[in-house]
Amino acid sequence: MLQRKKYTHEFKIKAIELAELKRDVSSVAEDLGVDRSMIYRWKRELDKKEQPCFPGNGQKNLTDQERELKRLQHELDEVRMERDILKKAISIFSKTDRKFSNS
Repeated sequence: MLQRKKYTHEFKIKAIELAELKRDVSSVAEDLGVDRSMIYRWKRELDKKEQPCFPGNGQKNLTDQERELKRLQHELDEVRMERDILKKAISIFSKTDRKFSNS
């Protein structure tokens, strides 16, 4: 099974700079041992200014607001689950109380 190669952020930046400097992506890719399509993709990612480039392994670099939102959503999910558990517990206890009060 082939291992997926991992390249550092600095390596990708230098590869893009070298390709732009030489104006020959194919030779730079061959020298660095990467496919030329990778350099083109890295360049596209770098040109997109809406998010930090090269987050790695499919993980997004989140802003502080996005991290806080994610934390709050997780907390809300936990609180809802606790609420549902308590509702069921109240229902169970109220049924058992009725059984003993009718006797």
